Amino acid sequence: MRLAVQHTTRYEFSQPVTHGLQRLRLTPKNTHGQQVVSWDMALEGARIEVEYDDHNHNRTALISVEPGARVLEVQCTGVIATADNAGVIGQHSGHMPLWSFLAQTPLTRPGAKMRGIVAALATPRSEVLALLHELSATVLDQVPYTVGETGVNTTAEEAAALGKGVCQDHVHIFIGAARAMGVPTRYVSGYLMMNDRIEQEAGHAWAEAHVGALGWVGFDVSNRISPDERYVRVATGRDYSEAAPITGLSYGAGETVLEVRLAVEQQRIEQ
Repeated sequence: MRLAVQHTTRYEFSQPVTHGLQRLRLTPKNTHGQQVVSWDMALEGARIEVEYDDHNHNRTALISVEPGARVLEVQCTGVIATADNAGVIGQHSGHMPLWSFLAQTPLTRPGAKMRGIVAALATPRSEVLALLHELSATVLDQVPYTVGETGVNTTAEEAAALGKGVCQDHVHIFIGAARAMGVPTRYVSGYLMMNDRIEQEAGHAWAEAHVGALGWVGFDVSNRISPDERYVRVATGRDYSEAAPITGLSYGAGETVLEVRLAVEQQRIEQ
């Protein structure tokens, strides 16, 4: 499948920016089951200072906001060829050792509620793949998808105790629980082509766990499936903070209004 993506992030500042830096992880990866056909990034109100691959092998751009800017816009457009590999990405590679994905972070660290989720799983610990599928289903059962109740700084334990959350929360709970059972797990940010619409309000997130000879396997907790050809992987990390599409800071900007426009659709090839 060929997926066409248009993703625009626009910041409007009430005061001119004195100084601003942003880290962008917005370029999809060439990986097993995914090939970048084309990808362009255009900036308004900023310029690229440097591009590099970070420790998670994410293509990263550091940009500086032009002094005096009242608008910062990042527009990405591209086409990605994808295949359905039942969520299997394959063996581990990159700069980070596999054991680093066993360490909990402040966003994934389990508390009493998450330890209870782990304790209630019925699948034998030796059946790792089946155990992770049960964990994925259990997380969504106990934390139904609910918009507006959590934020980017909400921890896995907080979302689990609240019993409400979005894809980011589901991924953090899954990661924290899987790591507690000794399974290396990571966060994935990217895009999902929806079956019922093209325009979306935000990107998507899911988890990948390293399962023996299969290597990394994806789990989309929020949709109860493993990723297929409708998914585009963009960035990975130990949690959201390492895979977030845009992070940064600005000074002298006053109040900020954020607008995100995203469209993901299958590209039709004319014969």
